Amino acid sequence: MLNHEESLDLVFRALGDRTRRALVERLVRGPASVSELAEPLTMSLAAVVQHLQVLETAGIVRSEKVGRVRTCRIEPAVLRAGEQWLGRQRTTWESRLDRLGDFLAGPDTPEGSTS
Repeated sequence: MLNHEESLDLVFRALGDRTRRALVERLVRGPASVSELAEPLTMSLAAVVQHLQVLETAGIVRSEKVGRVRTCRIEPAVLRAGEQWLGRQRTTWESRLDRLGDFLAGPDTPEGSTS
């Protein structure tokens, strides 16, 4: 089992590619077969399968094969973990920027007054 940091590394590495982000954007709307996912892309089916394997390794996508059709679906909990990490970073930076704004406003300006 991967630890949380390793899992986040896999998620962000997987999402670092525009084709994989496009696949995720499509799957957010609902499950799709590999053929349906490949249809709008200008690459071979084998290349799409490789991208899907990266997404599956990261846990972002899950697939199942029924007969000859492999259907993919999104795993929202994994995306949520990445979103939560980004949210914590955003909160930290917003707090720092607020403190910087207060400092730059100084005590003589209405923004910097403490009364």
